[in-house]
Amino acid sequence: MENYYAALNYTDTLENDNDHIMVKIQLHGEKESVTINTMIDSGATEDFIDREVCNKHGIKMIKAKNPREIYLADGKPSTMGPVTHMTKVPMDISSHRELATFQVANIQNHEVILGMPWLREHNPTIDWNDKRIPFNSEPCTTWCLKGSPVAYAVPEDKVLEENLISRFSKVQAKKGPTTKSGPTANDQTVRVKKLSHEARVPMKGTARAAGHDLYATEGTDVPARGQAIVGTGMAIGLPHNTYGRIAPRSSLALKHRLTTNAVVIDSDYRGEVKVVLANLGDQPYRVEKGDRIAQLIIEKSTTENYKK
Repeated sequence: MENYYAALNYTDTLENDNDHIMVKIQLHGEKESVTINTMIDSGATEDFIDREVCNKHGIKMIKAKNPREIYLADGKPSTMGPVTHMTKVPMDISSHRELATFQVANIQNHEVILGMPWLREHNPTIDWNDKRIPFNSEPCTTWCLKGSPVAYAVPEDKVLEENLISRFSKVQAKKGPTTKSGPTANDQTVRVKKLSHEARVPMKGTARAAGHDLYATEGTDVPARGQAIVGTGMAIGLPHNTYGRIAPRSSLALKHRLTTNAVVIDSDYRGEVKVVLANLGDQPYRVEKGDRIAQLIIEKSTTENYKK
């Protein structure tokens, strides 16, 4: 069966806030229970769970008899698919409990998506203005609820940041031992630490972008034909045999002639990541707090020593 689900890989750029809402849920796997974020989306024709979530938290996957492709609204195959497994897992939303059925897919940016099958089954009267989900249908009041019938939404920008922190810090590879100076060769994990409340975790602008955008935590003036150092309020721990390259953003380079200097972050550096912005233009440029100022690209490196 073709599954027409529009723009699932671009949910971080959706401009219509009237077709989805973000909430916290709790999934009860065989080994542990975990609280994660989910999108309730009236534009999704299936209920999805990310494959990484299943692997990380011991949620048993069941192989489907017939693998299914996932298609976008224009008929093109989605990068999520094909769907080869599904799962059934106990799920709580506030006091609402059920045995949820999900299609397992490779979801970008989100961990769980509840679509039309879930909405049809429970028929909650969603208050889109107040961001509340009252479970007041007869099946829910009879079978699902064990307390208050209302669940409350969470801010979407906070959800996306939490999801990114989880992916960045835990799922890139199997963890290995560490030393005081950083990860060993067996540890390929990327660690992210916010050094200030204003800091934002690096985030990709699109699903296939090579770099993660870096955000300013302070307002700074970059003089014409000069340069300025802008803090990101964030520290990172890179895997062994890698380094971070700070690259300019294309839009800033084209429109304002802003580039970056001092672009290498060593894998053992644990201080704040700062961006040296160089203004090649004839007009000063003002960086505001929260602006995207550069992008971080993690690349492989070698550690051979030179010999005479």
